[in-house]
Parts: sequence; structure tokens; C-alpha cells
Amino acid sequence: MNGRRRIAIVVGTRPEAVKLAPVVQELNRRSWAEPVLVATGQHGEVVRDTLSCFGLCAQVELTAPPGADSVTELTAGLLSGLGERLRAPAAHAVVVQGDTASALAGAMAGFYSSIPVVHVEAGLRSGDLRNPFPEEANRRMIAEVSDLHLAPTRAARRNLVAEGVAAGRILVTGNTVIDAVVAASRRPPAAGDPLLHRIGNSAPLVLVTAHRRENWGAPIRRIGRAVASLSHQYPEVTFVVAAHMNPLVRTAIEESLHDRPNVHLPGPIPYDAFARLLARSVLAITDSGGIQEEAAAFGIPVLVTRDNTERTEGIDSGLARLVGTQESEIVAAAEKEFVREGALSGTANGPYPRRNPYGDGRAARRCAAACGWLFGHSPRPSDIPGER
Repeated sequence: MNGRRRIAIVVGTRPEAVKLAPVVQELNRRSWAEPVLVATGQHGEVVRDTLSCFGLCAQVELTAPPGADSVTELTAGLLSGLGERLRAPAAHAVVVQGDTASALAGAMAGFYSSIPVVHVEAGLRSGDLRNPFPEEANRRMIAEVSDLHLAPTRAARRNLVAEGVAAGRILVTGNTVIDAVVAASRRPPAAGDPLLHRIGNSAPLVLVTAHRRENWGAPIRRIGRAVASLSHQYPEVTFVVAAHMNPLVRTAIEESLHDRPNVHLPGPIPYDAFARLLARSVLAITDSGGIQEEAAAFGIPVLVTRDNTERTEGIDSGLARLVGTQESEIVAAAEKEFVREGALSGTANGPYPRRNPYGDGRAARRCAAACGWLFGHSPRPSDIPGER
């Protein structure tokens, strides 16, 4: 035993890889820490590719359980695999992020093995147990077994306190995705990047994603039709639809968008390329929670194609608007953004705040320091300053 603390970092999906990569980088700088990246296989190869954007790779790779399309089978299989990996060799703590099946399985495996659980991005709540499904239930269950809650905002902290979590076990860190997206956006593109070559640098850019389980089927088709309508109305605007890995989800949104000259359907986009595209966008249309936060790093307005959101800070700041999934509502909301003075010329400042409600880009440093405090290696770090 070398005296270092072995910390299992559980990563199953691309958003987890993005948000935990800066935490792993910070833990690698701590002499007391031995971070071990555990990839659950939930998103397979895309997690490897995303980690590689940050110069990381998983030391432990599990195979996605059979029946992964079923939430029940996926979660049960992940729990079994992770339980074994956390025990041999024994981890001193397990770090999970957010609200995925991998995060829930990692937290439960740690709890069952009497290993302290650290929850990054703790305390997000929509108030509706079935929306988003199953993430809202996952995050509440993770909170019940976590020893240290790393809340991205004070609103998230208030949610946890309201549920009876002891205030002394909560630290407000900011969101690690801000650390990740800003760093990734500053990386130079690969020479001859075909996507950047097709898009060019002159046209105003709108980035579109859709993948939420509760939007599968008709809602995602309506989102696709809304983008098709906007592409007809605004031929000077370039629309990039960043496709989901699930072919059924991808087909549903793309079926209305083929043969539109100003719509690009590139398939899954590497994270660093995605970050560069987002940084130069004038608008994002998405049902993704992570993109609501990432867009805020660049002051980009977001139309949230959901009926509610746990990222209330973006709504409160004016950066994000809930528009649902009705085609007419999405089109009307986008039109309102486009008529904003200068929005399509790239010169708009807009009514948006300069301060990012999701953090200052130092969240990963606070998360690593909090782990040090958990083990008695450093004093308790301070909450993010100036956040309301």
C-alpha cells in the first residue's frame, strides 16, 4: 500500500466523460490520489473517443450488459459489473456524475460495498419524478446513498437541503462542464476537418440536438419539422443537427431534413469539434441538459425543447427558454431570436448576462479539493464565490 487513495471514477455516457474528465485531470495532479477511470460500456466507443479528447483513457473497461435497451436490464447489469470492480482491488471512494444508469449503478455499488460515494453535479431537480425519465428518479436515489454532494449551483444546494441532506456534506463547486467545454473549444481543429470545411466560417450557425427518452417518437419528429421550416425561412442560416448514436432517434429527427442545402447532418460529432461549433453558434435548439450549461459558457441563447428543466438558472438568467416540442412554438421562439438586432450578422450582444450562472471554469479543482477534504488531506474548500 503506497498511502495513495484509490478513487474509482465511473463513466458510462459521453456527458459523464465530458464532465468527469476535468476532475480526473485535477486528481492526477494530487500526490495523495490514485484516480482509476472505470468505463461501464453504456455508450461504448464514443466514451473512449471523448476521453481521448482530454488525453485520458479508462483503466477498467466493462462490457455493456445484454438487453441494454431496457432500463431495468441495463441498470441491473451495470450494478453487478461495477460491484465486482469496486471490490478488487478495493476502492477508497467512488465518484459518479449526474443521473445516468451508470451513475446510479456506481453509487449503489459503492454503497453496498461500504465505500464513500461522491456525487458530482448533485442536487438537480425538475420536481417531476417521471420527467426527465428515468433521470429524475436516478438523481434522487443517488442522493440518498452519497457521502459528499458536489452541487453545481446554490439552487442545487437548496434542493438537497430541502430533502434533508446535511449542509455540511454539500459543497457548491460550479459545473465541471464549463471547465471542459471552454478547454475543448480552444483546441485547434484537425487539419482537413471535413465538417468544418463543409460548414465554413461565414454563415450564422444554429446547433440542434434531440435525444431525450420522453421525446422519442412524435415529439422528435416535430422538432425535425420545426428545423426544416426554419431552414426554408432562413436560407442564410446554417443548421447543424448533431445526431444521437441511437439510429431510431437519429432517423426520427432527420427524416424531414434531408436535401436541405443549409442543413448539415454529420452524425455524432467529436466533442472538441462540437465545442468549437457551439462557441460560434448564434442559437442552440436542444433537449439536452448538458448543452443548456455548455451554451451558457459562450453566452449563447438556448431553446429548450422540453416541458420542464432542472437547469433553472439558465431560465432565470434569460439565457434559456422552455419551448416544448410543438413545431409552431419552436419556430416562433427561433424567429424571435433571429429578429433580435444583429443576431444573424454576428454582432448582437443581446439581453444576456456576461456572468455564467453555471460556474467560473474552476469546478474540477474544487471537486478534487473536496475529495482531499473527505480523506483528511486538505481543509474543506470554499463554495464558489459570488454565485447566487
